[in-house]
Amino acid sequence: MSAENGTAKSETGSAGKRLLLVEDNAVNMQIAQLILKRAGFTVETAENGQLAVDMVSASEPGYYDAILMDIQMPVMDGYAATRAIRALHRRELAEIPIVALTANVFREDVEAAKAAGMVAHIAKPVDVQKLLATLCSVLSQR
Repeated sequence: MSAENGTAKSETGSAGKRLLLVEDNAVNMQIAQLILKRAGFTVETAENGQLAVDMVSASEPGYYDAILMDIQMPVMDGYAATRAIRALHRRELAEIPIVALTANVFREDVEAAKAAGMVAHIAKPVDVQKLLATLCSVLSQR
Protein backbone atom coordinates (compact mmCIF):
# COMPACT_ATOMS: atom_id res chain seq x y z
CA MET A 1 0.00 0.00 0.00
CA SER A 2 1.13 3.49 -0.66
CA ALA A 3 0.10 6.44 1.46
CA GLU A 4 0.95 8.97 -1.23
CA ASN A 5 -2.41 9.04 -2.99
CA GLY A 6 -4.74 11.14 -0.86
CA THR A 7 -8.35 11.95 -1.64
CA ALA A 8 -10.27 14.88 -0.26
CA LYS A 9 -12.62 14.03 2.59
CA SER A 10 -15.61 15.46 0.76
CA GLU A 11 -14.97 13.16 -2.20
CA THR A 12 -14.98 9.99 -0.13
CA GLY A 13 -17.81 10.92 2.24
CA SER A 14 -15.47 9.92 5.04
CA ALA A 15 -15.95 12.82 7.44
CA GLY A 16 -17.37 11.46 10.68
CA LYS A 17 -17.27 7.83 9.50
CA ARG A 18 -15.77 5.19 11.80
CA LEU A 19 -14.11 2.07 10.41
CA LEU A 20 -12.95 -1.09 12.13
CA LEU A 21 -9.75 -2.29 10.47
CA VAL A 22 -9.09 -5.98 11.16
CA GLU A 23 -5.51 -6.87 10.22
CA ASP A 24 -2.92 -9.10 11.88
CA ASN A 25 0.14 -7.67 10.10
CA ALA A 26 1.38 -4.62 12.04
CA VAL A 27 2.98 -2.94 9.02
CA ASN A 28 -0.12 -3.38 6.85
CA MET A 29 -2.24 -2.08 9.72
CA GLN A 30 -0.12 1.06 10.15
CA ILE A 31 -0.14 1.85 6.44
CA ALA A 32 -3.89 1.29 6.10
CA GLN A 33 -4.55 3.44 9.18
CA LEU A 34 -2.46 6.26 7.73
CA ILE A 35 -4.29 6.13 4.39
CA LEU A 36 -7.72 5.97 5.99
CA LYS A 37 -7.03 8.70 8.54
CA ARG A 38 -5.65 10.99 5.82
CA ALA A 39 -8.90 10.40 3.94
CA GLY A 40 -10.82 11.59 7.02
CA PHE A 41 -11.97 8.34 8.58
CA THR A 42 -11.80 7.53 12.27
CA VAL A 43 -10.13 4.12 12.48
CA GLU A 44 -10.14 1.51 15.23
CA THR A 45 -8.20 -1.72 14.90
CA ALA A 46 -8.35 -5.38 15.82
CA GLU A 47 -5.53 -7.88 15.32
CA ASN A 48 -7.76 -10.89 14.66
CA GLY A 49 -11.30 -11.87 13.83
CA GLN A 50 -12.29 -12.77 17.39
CA LEU A 51 -11.33 -9.31 18.65
CA ALA A 52 -13.35 -7.80 15.80
CA VAL A 53 -16.42 -9.85 16.70
CA ASP A 54 -16.03 -8.86 20.36
CA MET A 55 -15.66 -5.17 19.47
CA VAL A 56 -18.69 -5.16 17.17
CA SER A 57 -20.77 -7.14 19.69
CA ALA A 58 -19.97 -4.61 22.42
CA SER A 59 -20.67 -1.57 20.23
CA GLU A 60 -23.85 0.42 19.88
CA PRO A 61 -25.70 0.33 16.55
CA GLY A 62 -24.25 2.94 14.21
CA TYR A 63 -20.90 3.13 16.00
CA TYR A 64 -19.05 1.42 13.13
CA ASP A 65 -19.95 2.48 9.61
CA ALA A 66 -17.95 -0.33 7.95
CA ILE A 67 -15.39 -3.03 8.63
CA LEU A 68 -12.26 -3.77 6.59
CA MET A 69 -11.54 -7.45 7.18
CA ASP A 70 -8.35 -9.36 6.40
CA ILE A 71 -8.95 -13.03 5.62
CA GLN A 72 -5.92 -14.95 6.87
CA MET A 73 -5.48 -14.20 10.58
CA PRO A 74 -4.71 -16.12 13.75
CA VAL A 75 -7.37 -16.97 16.36
CA MET A 76 -10.30 -16.43 13.94
CA ASP A 77 -10.01 -15.83 10.21
CA GLY A 78 -11.95 -13.19 8.31
CA TYR A 79 -14.55 -15.57 6.92
CA ALA A 80 -15.43 -16.95 10.37
CA ALA A 81 -15.46 -13.46 11.87
CA THR A 82 -17.77 -12.20 9.15
CA ARG A 83 -20.14 -15.13 9.63
CA ALA A 84 -20.12 -14.50 13.41
CA ILE A 85 -20.94 -10.80 12.91
CA ARG A 86 -23.71 -11.67 10.44
CA ALA A 87 -25.16 -14.06 13.06
CA LEU A 88 -25.39 -11.41 15.81
CA HIS A 89 -28.89 -11.06 17.25
CA ARG A 90 -28.85 -7.28 17.00
CA ARG A 91 -29.76 -6.74 13.34
CA GLU A 92 -28.16 -3.26 13.17
CA LEU A 93 -24.80 -4.76 14.15
CA ALA A 94 -25.18 -7.84 11.95
CA GLU A 95 -25.73 -5.63 8.90
CA ILE A 96 -22.56 -3.48 9.15
CA PRO A 97 -20.91 -3.55 5.72
CA ILE A 98 -17.80 -5.76 5.74
CA VAL A 99 -15.19 -5.40 3.00
CA ALA A 100 -12.56 -8.09 2.41
CA LEU A 101 -9.04 -6.63 2.37
CA THR A 102 -6.87 -9.55 1.33
CA ALA A 103 -4.13 -10.99 -0.83
CA ASN A 104 -6.53 -13.82 -1.75
CA VAL A 105 -7.59 -12.62 -5.20
CA PHE A 106 -8.78 -15.61 -7.20
CA ARG A 107 -12.42 -15.75 -8.30
CA GLU A 108 -13.14 -18.44 -5.70
CA ASP A 109 -11.69 -16.15 -3.00
CA VAL A 110 -14.00 -13.32 -4.03
CA GLU A 111 -16.94 -15.74 -4.07
CA ALA A 112 -15.98 -17.11 -0.63
CA ALA A 113 -15.87 -13.57 0.76
CA LYS A 114 -19.34 -12.84 -0.59
CA ALA A 115 -20.65 -16.20 0.64
CA ALA A 116 -19.40 -15.34 4.15
CA GLY A 117 -21.36 -12.08 4.02
CA MET A 118 -18.83 -9.53 2.79
CA VAL A 119 -20.15 -6.82 0.47
CA ALA A 120 -16.95 -6.07 -1.45
CA HIS A 121 -13.43 -7.38 -2.02
CA ILE A 122 -10.22 -5.34 -2.23
CA ALA A 123 -6.96 -7.01 -3.23
CA LYS A 124 -3.61 -6.47 -1.50
CA PRO A 125 -1.39 -4.73 -2.22
CA VAL A 126 -4.09 -2.11 -1.98
CA ASP A 127 -4.76 0.43 -4.70
CA VAL A 128 -5.57 3.49 -2.59
CA GLN A 129 -8.00 4.98 -5.10
CA LYS A 130 -9.89 1.67 -5.38
CA LEU A 131 -10.00 1.35 -1.59
CA LEU A 132 -11.46 4.82 -1.15
CA ALA A 133 -13.87 4.42 -4.09
CA THR A 134 -15.09 1.08 -2.69
CA LEU A 135 -15.59 2.57 0.77
CA CYS A 136 -17.45 5.55 -0.73
CA SER A 137 -19.72 3.18 -2.64
CA VAL A 138 -20.34 0.90 0.34
CA LEU A 139 -21.02 3.81 2.70
CA SER A 140 -23.37 5.55 0.24
CA GLN A 141 -25.56 2.42 0.18
CA ARG A 142 -26.23 2.60 3.91
